[in-house]
Amino acid sequence: MVKMRQESRGPSPEIPEVAFSAPAGRPTGVEVLTLAELRARADACQLSAPHRPGFHHLLALDGGRLVHSVDFREHVLAPGDLLWSRPGQVQHFGDLTGAEGRLVLFEAGFLDPATAAAARVEDWYGPPVRHPEGAAARGVDAAMRQLHGEFGALGGLPLEIHLEVLRHLLAVLVLRAAHPGGEADGAGDGSCAASATYLRFRDAVERDFTRSRRVADYARALGYAPRTLSRATEAVAGVGAKEFIDRRVVLEAKRLLAHGDRSAARIADRLGFADAPNFSKFFQRQKGTTPITFRTAVRSGAA
Repeated sequence: MVKMRQESRGPSPEIPEVAFSAPAGRPTGVEVLTLAELRARADACQLSAPHRPGFHHLLALDGGRLVHSVDFREHVLAPGDLLWSRPGQVQHFGDLTGAEGRLVLFEAGFLDPATAAAARVEDWYGPPVRHPEGAAARGVDAAMRQLHGEFGALGGLPLEIHLEVLRHLLAVLVLRAAHPGGEADGAGDGSCAASATYLRFRDAVERDFTRSRRVADYARALGYAPRTLSRATEAVAGVGAKEFIDRRVVLEAKRLLAHGDRSAARIADRLGFADAPNFSKFFQRQKGTTPITFRTAVRSGAA
């Protein structure tokens, strides 16, 4: 299913990167399995430890309860919930005992570009957990079951045709997962105009957050007034523009601190801070703890 890769750069253990590895005899790029199969095949200790997959996880919980952490935020899943974590996000599973459902693992390039764009598969700001209801929930469940059935039917079709069927069925699932209806954790509503402004701002922040943390710089580059950006971001994301930028910087800082043994000075440089003290003050102001204390806590399982 997956392969762990861990490089040693010092005495502290890093969060391992996980590369996609297709099961023997299966087409590359996608895998579908039940949580029971996951429990039987994967090391529980590895799953419960923070790791950083290089591929998508799309999990539908059918029964039981599951706690899952994505980018240092804990989510509690109930039956009917849908979890989607993206490549590069730090995650770990809670106790899988008693949890039943299906898990789809797929690489970003497996879907065709039009589907990937429509399903917003590259939207790292998308809510990790959705709560589809009614007809939307039935549509997601049907798409998941059909994909799972086709994945297990290897041999009924030539391999290249089987691969295309899987690609199309996965396209149906991710499109339904991206637009399931129901309430989404951390999602705002907002008007169409606010959403369009927010999307432009979000993409600019993702591109330039290591170069600027000033709302005025983004407003100037995008042709908006700073207040317009803040109103749009508040409407869609629930926080102002400055808070949005700072949260993205903090998230990257957390990933760098958890994932490797870079010094505070190197991380400061990577994130565009003048020096390590400025970075440390920023991090402590945002999170109430020093960067090194955070690193120690997350690696000990306390964060």
